[in-house]
Amino acid sequence: HSDGHLLYADWNDRSKTLISRQDLELDLARNYAEMKRFGFGRDDAPYFLPPFEWYNRKVAEWTSELGLKLINFTPGTGSNADYTTPSMKNYQSSDAIERKILDYESKNGLNGFILLIHIGTDPERTDKFYDRLDALIGILRSKGYRMVGIETLLR
Repeated sequence: HSDGHLLYADWNDRSKTLISRQDLELDLARNYAEMKRFGFGRDDAPYFLPPFEWYNRKVAEWTSELGLKLINFTPGTGSNADYTTPSMKNYQSSDAIERKILDYESKNGLNGFILLIHIGTDPERTDKFYDRLDALIGILRSKGYRMVGIETLLR
């Protein structure tokens, strides 16, 4: 995802790239170095979801040239709001996130969805959504869903 969680493209003008290719390469190198401490190499993690889930054509080109596959979460469920904290205007509690996911599923289905769930969140967020994953996966499995790795999903 990133080491420094840099903003790669301007929020108001996505065509403006805010980093250099060298910045991207250093950010990725630091991230892979940290992952190596846990036994994961670049071959184990060939997918890249940019920080803030925000990028532009230039970042997509660089990512491809570096041999990575750029991915993003599927919008609509609000799963990505699990980074918010109570002090933020856009805060979503874990209860609200779970309800939104299940409501979306009941109306539209989730086949092929990539739900973004942050395993690292601010300590101010005490209701960590990842603590609900087992229960959420159980509910979705009971509805006939299978959880698959990204490599299977993107095949």
